[in-house]
Amino acid sequence: MKTPLRIGYAAMLEQFHPTEAVALSAYAEERGFSGVMAADHFQPWVPAQGQSAFVWNVLAALGERTKGDIGPGVTAPTFRWHPAMVAQASATLAAMYPGRHWLGLGSGEALNEHVTAQYWPEAPERINRMFEAIEIISKLFAASLAGKDVRHSGTFYKMESTRLWTMPEVAPEILVATAGPVTAKRAGKHADGLITVGAPLEKIEGLFARFDAGAREAGKDPENMPKVLQLHMSWAPTYEEALANAMTEWPNGGMKFPKADIRSPFELEQMARLVRPEDFEGRLLISEDPDVHRAYIQKFLDLGFDRVYLHNVGRNQREWIDTFSRDVLPELHR
Repeated sequence: MKTPLRIGYAAMLEQFHPTEAVALSAYAEERGFSGVMAADHFQPWVPAQGQSAFVWNVLAALGERTKGDIGPGVTAPTFRWHPAMVAQASATLAAMYPGRHWLGLGSGEALNEHVTAQYWPEAPERINRMFEAIEIISKLFAASLAGKDVRHSGTFYKMESTRLWTMPEVAPEILVATAGPVTAKRAGKHADGLITVGAPLEKIEGLFARFDAGAREAGKDPENMPKVLQLHMSWAPTYEEALANAMTEWPNGGMKFPKADIRSPFELEQMARLVRPEDFEGRLLISEDPDVHRAYIQKFLDLGFDRVYLHNVGRNQREWIDTFSRDVLPELHR
């Protein structure tokens, strides 16, 4: 049974002080947005963004201030964190806010993960680490709900016999973030749902096909598995303002190369000098017209997403929330 369509707010901890991010999320919910996602960053993408709060603290505050879904979109349970710690954080949040929390997991980026000074492996190993971490988290959730201990000894992680002592009645959904077809198929097999970002529609159709195939191989019905989208955009009253916001606040959205190996916001700041307005094409919609944004979002809903979290890259958050709650959200449908 498909859940109702939800259009949520992406709280950008890279851009806003946590107190402001929580207040904006609450305001977005008041105006008709449903649910909040916030990413686990240790650093912002570029220095101009200026913030990087601890996501689990902020999610707990969001649980108190809002009523919708709350999820880390995403955290990497692989380098800064042992998977058991991510499982404990997630289970605690789900116990505090039953039925509202989902766990978004990714394979990590050096920008955030290199701070613990470990070797930074190539992408295939990072993905393998993530799926072993998912195995540990899933085992911990299942064993803890059954009142049992569990242990793990794998390629990348060890965990001695233990359980989570604080658990919700139902374990959180585990959603895997991916933009690649191989990972999408494995996510279908081993996770509860998929998270991705805006991309050409044919690429997303391919991701869905691979995810669905993996789910079916594992005996699951992909129609009942959440497909979540984070969509970056730049809206302002004029095109010039919207473009300036994208260039200043979110130049990483115009970088057409993988960024997972870059370690410093200051390196990205240097690369941002090469970004041109045309580089955002197909990656981040820039427009002053709410109808253009509405049509763009609708294309993704038509593909089958059931949760979409919107991020306006400018500082003009309240103005954007007001405009979209009036002119965009009521017109969207699945």
